[in-house]
Amino acid sequence: MRTLICGSIAYDNIMVFHGHFKDHILPDQIHILNVSFLVPKLRREFGGCAGNIAYNLKLLGGDPLIMATVGDDAGPYLRRMDELELARNYVRQLSNTLTAQAFITTDLDDNQITAFHPGAMEFSHMNHISDWMNANLGIVAPDGREGMLQHARELAQHGIPFIFDPGQGLPMFSGPELLNFVSQATYLTVNDYEGKLLEERTGKSIAALAEFVDALIVTRGASGSNIYTGGQRIDIPSVKVKELVDPTGCGDAYRAGLLYGISTSRDWQTTGQLAAVMGAIKIGSRGGQNHDATREHVARIYRQTFESDVW
Repeated sequence: MRTLICGSIAYDNIMVFHGHFKDHILPDQIHILNVSFLVPKLRREFGGCAGNIAYNLKLLGGDPLIMATVGDDAGPYLRRMDELELARNYVRQLSNTLTAQAFITTDLDDNQITAFHPGAMEFSHMNHISDWMNANLGIVAPDGREGMLQHARELAQHGIPFIFDPGQGLPMFSGPELLNFVSQATYLTVNDYEGKLLEERTGKSIAALAEFVDALIVTRGASGSNIYTGGQRIDIPSVKVKELVDPTGCGDAYRAGLLYGISTSRDWQTTGQLAAVMGAIKIGSRGGQNHDATREHVARIYRQTFESDVW
């Protein structure tokens, strides 16, 4: 089943400061803050929600189709997509702009200071969804505000079932706008913090919001996840990992598992468990797209954790 992934393509620039922010930021002087951190370690990762989700869905054997906007500097990312055989028919490259980029500085206590430049992502509304894309399923992940509104509306108009995944883009929308997203979507997924913010913005509980969609999924990190469907709540435990390396992109890996489970008509228990396995595999490596997992590897972890077969 071809799955349309609407969301961001971004570079993640990750820097490590060999010190502690608290030793350089004086609480009584923040009104004249002017600090500089020497970062001897710098790495650039391929990221963005659409890129991460598509990468993981491809590992599972899915057929992702990315819809995103990138800038003049997207050459390395576009070549990577070709190497991974990720279709980029609807990745629009815009001139005189940069691809979205995050600049993340981490200290020795794992505190982070992040700056995000949306760049070409703000023009995601230039991409339109049409029937001839032959997509059977979609996801609206964090992207430019107008693009998210438009792509949800167009998916609904074309009768393509989709997941609404507001992510870090949730604060951009009002309560009525969020309710409109939910009413158009077939599925909704948030983490526990986003779930609380969604309840606050819409004035409706998670249980009430679940009545609008076929399934509402709330991820809770190490505490697992909950799937609300058919008036019931299915609790999915987290999958044990050997080493917690980097949570960046774990949510996207989880969402790829959801998309694969939905596209292959698996029940929600199995779908949630597969998603949990994908999140656990991702957390064992740095960056959102550096883990490598064959279907056999995924099946082995699934079998060890849940004592059943996933394929």
